[in-house]
Amino acid sequence: MSYVATAVVRGKDGWAASEMDLSGTADIDDVADRLRDVDPHAEVSLLFVESDDVYLVIVRLDDGEDLRVFGSDSAFAQESRLGALLLADVETPVLEIEEVATLEPETEEEEDDVPAADPDTDPVGDADLLADLGVSAHRLLELCSREGMLPADITAEVSQAIGCGDEVEELREAA
Repeated sequence: MSYVATAVVRGKDGWAASEMDLSGTADIDDVADRLRDVDPHAEVSLLFVESDDVYLVIVRLDDGEDLRVFGSDSAFAQESRLGALLLADVETPVLEIEEVATLEPETEEEEDDVPAADPDTDPVGDADLLADLGVSAHRLLELCSREGMLPADITAEVSQAIGCGDEVEELREAA
């Protein structure tokens, strides 16, 4: 499986983004150590791991401590070594995915813009890990359940909402 791992850290000077190599990591604690190394003094450290345009895992550390993990789909743990490593100790989120409310489009043109919910999505972990940054658990679960949303799309939307969208976009464009 191919993956993209993007570390996003917020320090005294604001947000910074960088790519992260996860090869050779043995467990989630190794991943957390590498995330700490990006900026040992960061207030908030996030890692977005996108795998094969299917799965997204978000890892969070606050002040280098309090490891929290969210995965867009539990199937990732069964389908890859990286998924098993990242989601090994993660359980079902407290909040269940609510069916995405079907919005009535105001015009016929908007009808195609209303996404359907993917019934096969089974998110795991702490869906509330970004709530204090502006992305509620409900919003994160809704994004993950929206049919047609790629992990990169979710990362971009979440990054924009929490204030580091430009840094993540610049990193993607440089790659």
